[in-house]
Amino acid sequence: MKSAKYMESFEAHWAVPGGISQTIIGSQLRDQHFPCPPRIRHELHIGSKGRVILYEIEPKDKTTPIVLLAHGMGGCSESGYMKRISTKLWMRGYGVLLINHLGCGPGMGLSSRLWNGGSSDDLEKMIAFVIQRYPEALLIPIGFSLSGNVLLKYLGEDRETPKNILGALAVNPPVDLRVASRIISKKWSCALFNKYYMRLIRNQAVALVNHFPSALSPLKNLKTIWDFDVSYTAPAGGFKDVDDYYDQSSAKHFLKEIKTPTFILSAKDDPFVPGHLFDEAMMSEKVTLYQPKKGGHMGYIARQVTPYGDRRWMDYAVLEWVQELHKGVYCKAL
Repeated sequence: MKSAKYMESFEAHWAVPGGISQTIIGSQLRDQHFPCPPRIRHELHIGSKGRVILYEIEPKDKTTPIVLLAHGMGGCSESGYMKRISTKLWMRGYGVLLINHLGCGPGMGLSSRLWNGGSSDDLEKMIAFVIQRYPEALLIPIGFSLSGNVLLKYLGEDRETPKNILGALAVNPPVDLRVASRIISKKWSCALFNKYYMRLIRNQAVALVNHFPSALSPLKNLKTIWDFDVSYTAPAGGFKDVDDYYDQSSAKHFLKEIKTPTFILSAKDDPFVPGHLFDEAMMSEKVTLYQPKKGGHMGYIARQVTPYGDRRWMDYAVLEWVQELHKGVYCKAL
């Protein structure tokens, strides 16, 4: 996809020029109303850990790939970007699966522990479920933020990646979890984000404790993401300590082993994922990195209105990428 110039074409809106402001406005900006597509609810067992909820939007065009959307930390299928992008894809004929990781969204209270940045085994089960539903269809998994890290880890691990996967996209993935956690937890400029994420995580923790009182409790007097990873994420995930969790789960260690065409979109001014992390990482030739100079962490509020009628450049880039990937395969088949 060497012609995908739009993946680097982002120009920030004049009123939100910096990475911090892009991140804040991107998460808080109200969006135009879109028709809500009909969704089918699926409850999927993830071994002994519990159940997750997936929402299926059936394709209008049966010849198109199925797009799997995975949310970021504190998010779920009902997050604004998940609903926006899934609707825009559906309006263009694509089928979509919106996942909720363990303990998230409508799945809060259905599992005895919360997901983490290394939950690639859970993602493997979800992808297998989608392929079981659509065995002949091509699949395009897209991971946002922390799910982007999970997706890259999944693709680079020692497993046979399903041939159904046409290509994968990770949007602003924190490929070094230690660095991202330290920045969010300790930089004064990110204090607002730390507070925001901790509030979302606390909501998930309350539901877990209410339904599984004997499980390890995330409800402690924790102030930061780093504290949460030390006191809950590492022990709940079966890691020796927080350093073991970061070392085993950070996608930067798996990028060189990826054999599936994979694309990473991450702005150079992302406040949590410094651009130099990708310069330092060893990447497979199957991995293509797009780094617009601006955009923040999943902000990408554009100077110009996109062809889709809003300033949500991230949505535009994702949709254009999906359509170009699909079109490339379609043209080869002719």
